[in-house]
Amino acid sequence: MAIIVNMPRLSDTMEEGTVASWLKKVGDKVEEGDILAEIETDKATMEFESFNEGTLLHIGVQEGETTMVDELLAIIGDEGEDISALLTNPSAAVETTTADETTEDVVEAEAEPVAETNSTEIPEGVIVITMPRLSDTMEEGTVASWLKNIGDTVEEGDILAEIETDKATMEFESFNEGTLLYIGLKEGESANVDDLLAIIGPAGTDVSGVAANFSAGTTTAAEPAPKETPKAAPTVAKEAPKAETVTVATPVAAAPVSNTTGRLHISPLARKMAEDKGIALNQLVGSGENGRIIKRDVENFTPAVANSVSAAKFVPTGQEDFEEIKNSQMRKTIAKRLGESKFSAPHYYLNVEFDMDNAMAFRTQYNTVPDTKISFNDIIVKACALALRQHPQVNSQWFADRMKLNNHVHVGVAVAVEDGLVVPVVRFANEQSLPQIGAAVRDFAGRARNKKLTPQEMDGSTFTVSNLGMFGIESFTSIINQPNSAILSVGAIVQKPVVKNGQVVVGNTIKLTLACDHRTVDGATGAQFLQTLKGYVENPVTMLV
Repeated sequence: MAIIVNMPRLSDTMEEGTVASWLKKVGDKVEEGDILAEIETDKATMEFESFNEGTLLHIGVQEGETTMVDELLAIIGDEGEDISALLTNPSAAVETTTADETTEDVVEAEAEPVAETNSTEIPEGVIVITMPRLSDTMEEGTVASWLKNIGDTVEEGDILAEIETDKATMEFESFNEGTLLYIGLKEGESANVDDLLAIIGPAGTDVSGVAANFSAGTTTAAEPAPKETPKAAPTVAKEAPKAETVTVATPVAAAPVSNTTGRLHISPLARKMAEDKGIALNQLVGSGENGRIIKRDVENFTPAVANSVSAAKFVPTGQEDFEEIKNSQMRKTIAKRLGESKFSAPHYYLNVEFDMDNAMAFRTQYNTVPDTKISFNDIIVKACALALRQHPQVNSQWFADRMKLNNHVHVGVAVAVEDGLVVPVVRFANEQSLPQIGAAVRDFAGRARNKKLTPQEMDGSTFTVSNLGMFGIESFTSIINQPNSAILSVGAIVQKPVVKNGQVVVGNTIKLTLACDHRTVDGATGAQFLQTLKGYVENPVTMLV
């Protein structure tokens, strides 16, 4: 049964894609999860995996060619299957509803995504807004805050909400105008990309049926809407109660739950938290609007002592206590990416210790220049950038079918933030002066802690520097930021006895560890890079020549 694979939308702003390379050829077996091709989007070159299995019967876009999103990319089906009809008129095959079983499968595979954005089956002027993909790796988003309330007028370009992605908290602006009629996610709640986020339309429009049908997996009514669409809206709304969970998705809180005191109103997030903690809902007291139970009520809940006599008999010597913290999108992504790197890339580590006496004197003298301030980390970043130009193998990247030797040097600088770690990128670091690198890193660090970095500022590194010296850490190892081939871990400068010219004197040293991917960087190659780096760090004036 042939399945048409269209050009995917791999970023929120992608309109067309270029096939950088095919990892499968016609006749190859394809399993679900196999990487079919590498697609160049408007933001990055990304791997595109198959969601189907079978034989690759046809490639519609050759390497280096470009096509629009949703245009024919490939066809997968049974080995030897006749697909000539699909090649002659693929659009007709999709539109046919009385064709054979093969064509019907294609209709199902292609029609479902189209239905999610089909506004012809919902009241006129109503726009369904889904969770946007705000970064290339974003799979789900959390609503950090709403900047509009239900009933507010929304203009094109207005900021609707702040969305927490796997990389940063970003403002999400409206591309439509109208009245905010429905909010599908409360602040603090998460949803997958393309799930219902909000509905905008003419003021006073009843969209309860639209929300219910979307939550049930479709944006259309059971029957096609008549031509006089505005009059059909009440009919759609009447059908909504068929979905028992509709009240959970509407802006009037979750479905009420009966208890001994009457009707209990609770948010979906609070309900889930209570279930996870084993708290009976009738024990909770709501502090939200109209007594609604919300997140903080569950967090602040303290169980009462059920039997004071028993409690008096058995006085505990301690009390178990813990706090559960919901994983942020950033923390989930860090766990996923570093896990993939650690267990797929064969890491090995090279340890060195450099003399920092000259670097310390150099920095002191350099900072005497008015309005100039550089750090030891800036010196390390600059030295790495210059050394990488001489050792492109260390500045390389590993892909399944090739190795990429980068002639440009983009150094990622790891920055610790509340939720984990981000890596903004100093682009063309070898061409920048020490003050320029210092200013860029300070700007990145400040905005990173306020979650104001853009995804573009964290993409494209060819090498990474991670410095924990400011925390007193003398040495450590880091996990490579793939697809890069190496990362440098920088420790603290330590004063210790050293031997110089045959004499034991007080000196200042620093320990560095280079983690390398053995698929791209051999031991000797990594060692040669560190020798070049040593020359720059121990004699930083050479970086100015």
